[in-house]
Amino acid sequence: MKTIVVAGYGPGISAAVAEKFGAEGFQVAIVGRSADKLAAGVQSLQAKGIKAAAFTADLGDPAATRGVIEKVRTALGPITVLEWTAFSPGGAVPDVLTATSEQLRSLFDVSIGGLVAVVQAALPDLKAQKGAILVTNGGAGFVDPGMDAMLIQYGMMGLGIANAAKHKLVGLLAKKLEADGVYVTEIMISGTIKGTSFDTGQGPTIEGTTVAHKYWELYTARKDLRTTLKAS
Repeated sequence: MKTIVVAGYGPGISAAVAEKFGAEGFQVAIVGRSADKLAAGVQSLQAKGIKAAAFTADLGDPAATRGVIEKVRTALGPITVLEWTAFSPGGAVPDVLTATSEQLRSLFDVSIGGLVAVVQAALPDLKAQKGAILVTNGGAGFVDPGMDAMLIQYGMMGLGIANAAKHKLVGLLAKKLEADGVYVTEIMISGTIKGTSFDTGQGPTIEGTTVAHKYWELYTARKDLRTTLKAS
């Protein structure tokens, strides 16, 4: 039976991805920091007839991240798909001109360090099964003058830097793993996901299920490196 690891579990995209892939026959391992959210997630998935298990870890800690992948492998078997929704909020760095070196380094703890750690840990399984790595990213990472102006205005410069670095990392992983038959893809989210903490109810949103169904489409076709989804 195939297994998907949903790293950075919470409401919105990750919950929808877990449900979609579970409905398609995958076992689901959900990973995050909140034991309560994970427990509720497992209960919801199991109520839909999906085999699911929860694993608590700080995805900004590489050692903990590698350890949780080993726990998933022991409990559920080899990993076929890795879905990464975890991100660095960037709130600690509203302005790079006043940020400390420690604050700047922290931007990459999750977006780069955590993602690389989880890929490294799951890689033997992904190669053996010709699996896939699905990475959720944000439009803040686009190299665009209008986006840059908005990030400066709202004190989110750190988020832009972290997302841009992750955007580049996805391309590198895709090229590096192409010969091994591991499919890597990224969905860039341009807007707010409905039902999350960022949803104020006053602007256009994207349904988590829309993202999840797009991931399934990408996974089954195994062609496109990147797709952008915009709020409407």
